[in-house]
Amino acid sequence: MAAMAALQSSMTGLSLSSNSFLGQRFSPITLPSLLPGKSTEKQCPIVMRLKRWERKKCKPNSLPILHKMHVRLGDTVQIITGSERGKVGEITRIFKHNSTVIVKDLNLKTKHVKSKEEGEPGQIIKIEGPIHSSNVMLYSKDQNVASRVGHKVLDNGKKVRYLIKTGEIIDSAENWKKLKEEASKKPEEAAAAA
Repeated sequence: MAAMAALQSSMTGLSLSSNSFLGQRFSPITLPSLLPGKSTEKQCPIVMRLKRWERKKCKPNSLPILHKMHVRLGDTVQIITGSERGKVGEITRIFKHNSTVIVKDLNLKTKHVKSKEEGEPGQIIKIEGPIHSSNVMLYSKDQNVASRVGHKVLDNGKKVRYLIKTGEIIDSAENWKKLKEEASKKPEEAAAAA
């Protein structure tokens, strides 16, 4: 009992007073805005699909660091490493936060899906897995060769990408029109399926 009383008296002697440094609460430092009446905070327009365990480096304004990639949506690429090496496909999705791409009908993974309703059976489906962008090279369908990408400015001032081996220009107006048409069809197909 005496030991317990001594312990309690020593603990009361350690209590922090409100005027001591350790007992005070820290108030967040507020910086004055550059322009009066204007807020410097912006809503985050970037949507990322991260796993629960993934941690992403961010800029000081809390937006994720996005990596520049040599490929874009709709490009035809050849996989240069891994089990799918040598196969050619078209890029359907791009994830800039971790520099990965999804190539149509390549790098298929098996996914087991639970039943959503009681009477319904579960399923085993195949989905396309992501591939790091450094493991794909742009591919020329005309000459059947994979090549690195280069950048040049045309006479009209437009900056385009081209294949170094063949000189073929990738960013043409026809390609962009085709991509826009496909993107507009996808929401219609989803609405028709529902």
